[in-house]
Amino acid sequence: MTIEVCVPALPESVTDATVVTWHKQPGEAVRQDENLLDLETDKVVLEIPAPESGVLGEHVVQEGAVVVAGDKLTIIQSADAAVSESVVEHESAPTGAKVSSADEALVLTPGVRRMVKEQNLDPAQIPGTGREGRIQKHDVMAYLDRQKETESVPLSDKAPDTPSVEATVMDAGRQDKRVPMSRLRARIAERLLEAQQTAAILTTFNEVDLSQVIQLRRRYKEVFHQSYDVRLGFMSFFVKAVIEGLKKFPVVNASVEGTEIVYHNYYDIGIAVGSPRGLVVPIIRNADQSSFAELEQAIRVYGEKAQQGSLGYDELSGGTFTITNGGVYGSMLSTPILNPPQSAILGMHNIVERPVAIDGEIHIRPMMYVALSYDHRIIDGRDAVQFLVTIKQSLEEPARLLLAV
Repeated sequence: MTIEVCVPALPESVTDATVVTWHKQPGEAVRQDENLLDLETDKVVLEIPAPESGVLGEHVVQEGAVVVAGDKLTIIQSADAAVSESVVEHESAPTGAKVSSADEALVLTPGVRRMVKEQNLDPAQIPGTGREGRIQKHDVMAYLDRQKETESVPLSDKAPDTPSVEATVMDAGRQDKRVPMSRLRARIAERLLEAQQTAAILTTFNEVDLSQVIQLRRRYKEVFHQSYDVRLGFMSFFVKAVIEGLKKFPVVNASVEGTEIVYHNYYDIGIAVGSPRGLVVPIIRNADQSSFAELEQAIRVYGEKAQQGSLGYDELSGGTFTITNGGVYGSMLSTPILNPPQSAILGMHNIVERPVAIDGEIHIRPMMYVALSYDHRIIDGRDAVQFLVTIKQSLEEPARLLLAV
């Protein structure tokens, strides 16, 4: 039985996808639910699993191709059909063909069998790297390459000219490599450029003394981890402080649509996360209703999914405000760019012990610069500054977060 593998229904508002990587090659055995290939959309990478175990057919589309829902990707020949075909080919093999000797001990996929016949090879001499020692197409290619290396090379009357060491080094150091942008990277570029062109972006700064937050983390980190099986980090404190600021200054949580300001009475906070494919911003929805533990658990899960490339489209859609933490990479200060259609974004930076004057005396305190970039079309400088002051007060006196004052 032959089964067609097609592009599944894509998330809402996504019209097409790009074939990023084929994980299985034609002729290889596949197991049910094993990932065959990755499709990249503007925001997420979708894995296409095998609907049934069997042998993979030819790739109908190659890496880099753009596909839409319903497009045929490949076929899978069920395991029973593949074995039956192997038996038929074995019975019909011409007398004297080397492939017949291997059939008695090996079951070859149709693709590998075809390669072996064309090259007149003995499968028994080819080491297999597949499951249970099965020979795959790349095993045959590697075997052919080894054969070529062992063949004698006729000597010419005159050895070819050998380039000088200096020339080789210079040439090696002046090479260009062109690769197309991934869909995600192209989308990031498009949105950042859109933000720069459509919003009146201004950034204001402040600094925060994190002594009290650090003391709280040290005092309760063990019991917190034992109670909730998650580490108590800084991000949950910042999310809580941001929500307090957004409640006091609702315009910072708003967005612009045409000539209208849309105020949101909910707090969907985006947390910028670095991934192998680029920056992604998963959303913690109704973050004001989450406890410190629930926030830390959500952040950890999103971080793991970002590294695995398994974030869902719904997890990346929406959001009313974003927090980005350049401090994890060592950033001291930056001006973050808005994440449209949001009107503000908070940038966190690294924590550095610095001398601070307190009541006329010099103290060494763990300080962090924070930056708020905002759309000056709807957010006045006064609101932006007071919003940052609210965050500063909430973090320097964490009891405010419990008392909501």
